[in-house]
Amino acid sequence: MTTFQTTSLLDPTLCADVLTRARAGGADFAELFVEDTLSTQLRLHQGEVRDAGGGNLYGAGLRLLYGTRVVYAYTNDVTPGGLRHLAADLASAQAGQGEVSAGGSGGLDFRTASARPLYVVRDHPLQASSQAKLGLMRRAHGAAAGAADVKTVDVNYLDRVQRVLVANSEGLWAEDERVWTRLSVSAIAQDGTLRESGFYGPGAGRGLEYFEDVTPESIGAEAARIAGAMLRARHAPAGKIPVVIGNEFGGVIFHEACGHILETTAVARDASVFGDRLGQAIAHPCVTAIDDGTIPGAWGMVNVDDEGMPAERTVLIEGGILKSFLADRVGELQTGHRRTGSGRRQNYTFAPASRMRSTFIDRGDQTPEGLIGQVDLGMYARRMGGGSVTPGTGEYNFAVHEAYMIRGGELAEPVKGASLVGNGAQDLQNIVGVAGDLALGQGMCGSVSGSIPTDVGQPHILLSEITVGGRA
Repeated sequence: MTTFQTTSLLDPTLCADVLTRARAGGADFAELFVEDTLSTQLRLHQGEVRDAGGGNLYGAGLRLLYGTRVVYAYTNDVTPGGLRHLAADLASAQAGQGEVSAGGSGGLDFRTASARPLYVVRDHPLQASSQAKLGLMRRAHGAAAGAADVKTVDVNYLDRVQRVLVANSEGLWAEDERVWTRLSVSAIAQDGTLRESGFYGPGAGRGLEYFEDVTPESIGAEAARIAGAMLRARHAPAGKIPVVIGNEFGGVIFHEACGHILETTAVARDASVFGDRLGQAIAHPCVTAIDDGTIPGAWGMVNVDDEGMPAERTVLIEGGILKSFLADRVGELQTGHRRTGSGRRQNYTFAPASRMRSTFIDRGDQTPEGLIGQVDLGMYARRMGGGSVTPGTGEYNFAVHEAYMIRGGELAEPVKGASLVGNGAQDLQNIVGVAGDLALGQGMCGSVSGSIPTDVGQPHILLSEITVGGRA
């Protein structure tokens, strides 16, 4: 069993010395990020352990700002000598006069950033044995493997515990411990030569007690149910038709096709179609969209972001009107949009950038049945899969893992092989109905500062028309 030390990752006096040395070349701002991460990854294939990995990631990153220009370096030598050497090398990358003397006179008065603790962990992953984690996986495997037609089952388990320290030349001192756990199941159903797969992978910013609420059996059963439902489905039709998109991971389209172009990382590069639309109508009035880092226990929550700023709930779109962008420190300097506690990074080898946390279309006042009842001929995309998006334009193509036809306002036969093709900005105008059953789905988001845990989400929504790619 491995546990963290309970003391701070670095001594404040050493941090002050490193930041002062780093600014000796004339930087406007210096920031030190220190990380100690322990992770566990396990994989079962057909009930047998096939992979066991994870480890310890420990290092520090140092960022200097000269106006909006960023100089960044990192090291896994977190000794006093290693950090001072890093600071000296980084300072020499930019000559000039700084506000702090070369002798470092004055020092820094570190203040503590206070934030409401959102991680309330009862069964800490670092206190649990591998056998306990394998026990959860075997329960999920049993539920999936016992389903009719299911022939192959893969179960993956992940936990990650990250301790971070952020200190900067403004005197900020913020420490945090983030805890993530996730269990995912892939099931393949087969009937002769017909094969279809199902996947379900919920996770949370919680300890192993999460799997008392979302049981391993329910995860395995859901993956198996999707595979079985699609096994004998007909091919989906092609063309523009009304589509009801399911809740939870259905929000992946908004995340990819709209969320990323609301990050100041895109706005600053003039790569966002919404860059000059603040205060304007960009969506149907029934659409309100949120990015929230403060949902206790959510996969995408953060007590403080990777710049040490407390997380917040950011209203992106309200009643169809664009209200805010997602900004980190550099994004604020480059665009003038206020910081939103959205500076995130995969680990110390990346500088932070503006990134999403838990991003979702908010609840409406209709029901899923009511939305389906409004469609004479269309499709119900119950479970979304992965896809591709063109950065800047928001043009996308996403696979649908589970779908059904809608005929006469009622669900009809299952269909497979469907994809949704469109443009995020245009489709925001085509959302004409929003239900009240908001749910979040978990994933890993890759962008300029690496891969990070994020939630996507929405209630059921109705689009008046969207292009469906299919065969029939």
